[in-house]
Amino acid sequence: MAVSRRRPPKFVEALAAELGAETVPTGSAGAKIAAVILGEVDAYVHAGGQYEWDSAAPVAVARAAGLYTARIDGSELFCDRADSWLPDLVVCRDDLGERMRVALSRSIPESGS
Repeated sequence: MAVSRRRPPKFVEALAAELGAETVPTGSAGAKIAAVILGEVDAYVHAGGQYEWDSAAPVAVARAAGLYTARIDGSELFCDRADSWLPDLVVCRDDLGERMRVALSRSIPESGS
């Protein structure tokens, strides 16, 4: 599971344990999403916030490739909103989408990331 090198979510270790996953610290949002698209990792989870322009194009490519893309609560990712700040996102293999959503709901404390 690709995660930020500098700012991995606080809950990422619990999530990795829930999924039986290994975390892979990686560079930019685009690089992490590309790693999922290319099958180098199974998922990318981000909860530190970023602007839509940091991930909009890579998310569009991931969707075109048939990958699961969502907010960490499972809601749909939207772009071109008045507020361009995107608090969190998940990109993973489509067959892992539901498992990821459930694992995230168990791994994130009530206070969030």
